[in-house]
Amino acid sequence: MYDAIIIGAGHNGLVTAHDLTARGWKVLVLERRHVLGGAAVTEELWPGYKVSTASYVVSLLLPEIERDLELARHGYKVLPRTPSSFTPCEDGRYLLLGPDAELTRREIGKFSEKDAEAFPRYEALLERVAEALEPVLASTPPELLPLPSEWRRVGWGKRTRDLRKAWSMHDALRSLGDDLPEALELLTGSATTILNRWFESDVLKATLATDAIIGAFQPISAPGGAYVLLHHVMGSAGGARGVWGYVEGGMGALSNAIAAAAREKGAEIRTETSVARIDVEGGRVVGVTTEAGEKIVAKCVASGVDPHHTFERFLSADVLPEPFRKAVGRIDYSSASMKVNLAVSELPDFTCLPGTEEVGPQHRGTIHVGATTEYLERAYDDAKYGRPSSRPIVEMTIPTSVDRTIAPDGHHILSLFVQYAPYELAEGVGTWDEIKEEVADRCVAEIARFAPNVPDAILHRQVLSPLDLERTYGLTGGNIFQGAMPLNQLFAMRPVPGWADHRTPVRGLYVCGSAAHPGGGVMGACGRNCATEMLRDGRG
Repeated sequence: MYDAIIIGAGHNGLVTAHDLTARGWKVLVLERRHVLGGAAVTEELWPGYKVSTASYVVSLLLPEIERDLELARHGYKVLPRTPSSFTPCEDGRYLLLGPDAELTRREIGKFSEKDAEAFPRYEALLERVAEALEPVLASTPPELLPLPSEWRRVGWGKRTRDLRKAWSMHDALRSLGDDLPEALELLTGSATTILNRWFESDVLKATLATDAIIGAFQPISAPGGAYVLLHHVMGSAGGARGVWGYVEGGMGALSNAIAAAAREKGAEIRTETSVARIDVEGGRVVGVTTEAGEKIVAKCVASGVDPHHTFERFLSADVLPEPFRKAVGRIDYSSASMKVNLAVSELPDFTCLPGTEEVGPQHRGTIHVGATTEYLERAYDDAKYGRPSSRPIVEMTIPTSVDRTIAPDGHHILSLFVQYAPYELAEGVGTWDEIKEEVADRCVAEIARFAPNVPDAILHRQVLSPLDLERTYGLTGGNIFQGAMPLNQLFAMRPVPGWADHRTPVRGLYVCGSAAHPGGGVMGACGRNCATEMLRDGRG
């Protein structure tokens, strides 16, 4: 008998396991794959190359998780990137951005002195809004919607907690003062509208706007996209605010550090163990049954996989109320993301900033390939009709530029995050298994326009289409957030209205993955918030 079973050893599930075992619970984590971490994994794809196959940078991880789990003691080390971004231009110029304020001012000034003066004010606004909102990410959202009473019975304890949280949110918003109207626009508006108001330089707007569509099947002009701009200054990496960094040894080193902390507290973790069914008796969870037929008894179960798997595959339909089942069926998993990992024999040699012998500033941060606002919009035009972008958006990182532990001497890893690659393809386009290599060729061709040496330097290539992301990592529709993140699937409406507190209609069954608030990203907040609610309920 276990107190809790965690389905999936993603970083959120491992955080839940740690927090429960730290309070004396007997916890078992079951992972389908042979590696821990979900999408935050390191895999040796080719001898000597340790690749962060899916997730590739870290910043949003809650600093209290890093501190409480003593992750540094368990091998977690963040390698900051300076500069943090590089955008080569068609005309032979380039833009570097990073934590060095003077460098950033000079770089933006090459394109617009007006923008160079405006950028510090823009970042200061983002930081003020982020500081006000970050506490909201670190707690379970209150239920404020007037939902039908038959959906769920809510006790006075929860009602009181929700009112307190709502008042805290009110205070946080009030603290923004005159910035409140702009803050609300950042939460609900489009990246295009906001960036056009602040800046005149297209290369700066495009560089910033690219981040607003990461993982989303929408253009930069879509409402709600501006929220992701806040991620530029949210979170921390290795204690430094707003810094996006590489994890030494790859993203799997973070997951392994969380797992080590959980095991140290007493958690049991099994790999290569697939769950076939969540067992329910009398409306209450009693454990799980594995694909091998093993029945494991537990008082509670927390699912780190997405709602489709949790509620539509692992549970019988008759154990869930019809309104809840319908709400789960309406969850949008729209996705257009693709990942390409390359092993190369030399660094990219950019025409606008040459050099392959030594790592330069152009190699350390995120490289925005061909970023113009028109380019970004046109890439979406293809995808909305079910076709991969004829000229895809490519964000390239080179983790070996600062981490020499993950590739042979002199060799490098190029990590390409690609959009738009719609999961559902139009008739006549073919299947993803048929076309993914050709789409990857397009990505390499886009890079070659700015770094012509890259195609001939490629030694190995892995292509993960949206279908591969679904099959390998259990991400329905290839959605990297376990459910799209438009406004109607955020905060108190995530995963479905009425059930944003990690609980479900099945007593003892919880949701601990990024399907819950605050959603995708390597934060750990979903796992920690879930553990808090489970501890509040007790072991049944």
